[in-house]
Amino acid sequence: QVQLVESGGGLVQAGGSLRLSCAASGRSFRSIVMGWFRQAPGKEREFVAATTRNGNSIYDADSVKGRFTISRDNTKNTVYLQMNSLKLEDTAVYYCATGPVLLTTRASQYNYWGQGTQVTVSS
Repeated sequence: QVQLVESGGGLVQAGGSLRLSCAASGRSFRSIVMGWFRQAPGKEREFVAATTRNGNSIYDADSVKGRFTISRDNTKNTVYLQMNSLKLEDTAVYYCATGPVLLTTRASQYNYWGQGTQVTVSS
């Protein structure tokens, strides 16, 4: 019984920044690893970043490393994605997810998903 609710999406100009939030409720032990994925229309779902409760994290090196930062507040059961230097190709629906007990980029290992929040980057 895990519920994830994303917020913070919106419209931003290229080069700008957004911070996404995802609040988790339910059994805390199901949220050892929390991650972010994104999916653009007609495109494959793509891993963005993931983090553990103690702050260890991984990123998609080619697409977002150096621009995006994942973090979490365990007290609030909330994970964040700070997105800087946004590009047109970052436009997508962003989903937070949880389920694994070890860091992984594999979407199939995440069992619980939020409803998604739209991020649109304009030129």
